Amino acid sequence: MSIEANYSLGAIAIGIGATLVMDLWNLFLKRTFNIPSLNYCLLGRWLRHMPGGTFRHASITAASPQPFECMVGWSAHYTIGVVFALVFVVLISGDWLARPTLLPALLYGIGTVIFPFFIMQPSFGLGIAASRTPKPTQARLKSLVTHTVFGVGLYVCALGVSYVLRVHSGR
Repeated sequence: MSIEANYSLGAIAIGIGATLVMDLWNLFLKRTFNIPSLNYCLLGRWLRHMPGGTFRHASITAASPQPFECMVGWSAHYTIGVVFALVFVVLISGDWLARPTLLPALLYGIGTVIFPFFIMQPSFGLGIAASRTPKPTQARLKSLVTHTVFGVGLYVCALGVSYVLRVHSGR
C-alpha cells in the first residue's frame, strides 16, 4: 500500500477515534455531572430539512421531525470528525502521523469550535456562539472543552496509528 493511502487510512482512523473520544467525554459528563450533550438527532433534523431549502431554524427543536434524522445525525457526526481529521493531516502533513505531537492536534481541535459557534448553533436558532441559550457562557465553555477533547483524541489515536505504521513498515 502506498504512503498516501496509509496516511489517508490513518487520518480516517484518527477521525473516527477522536470522535469516539469526544463522545466518551460527553457520556462521562452526562453520567457524572448530568450535563447533556448535543442530541445528534437534531443535527440529522437540520440536515434533513436542507433539501427542502431550510438551512436556518428559529428553533431546531420546534422544527418538524424528519425520517431517519437520528441515523443521519450520528452518521454526519462521525463523517464530520473524519473530514476534520483528513483536513488536519493534509494541513500538518502526513509525516505527523508517523511522529504525532500533542500541540498541533490540540490547537486544531480547539480551532474546530468555530464550526458550531458560527454555523451550527446559529442555524439551530441558538445564536452565534450560543448567544440565545439560557446560559451562553456555559454552552460556549462546553463546546470549547468538547472540541479540545477532540484535539486530544486526534493525538491519542494518532499514537496508535503511528505504532501500526511503524509495525507495518518494519521500523
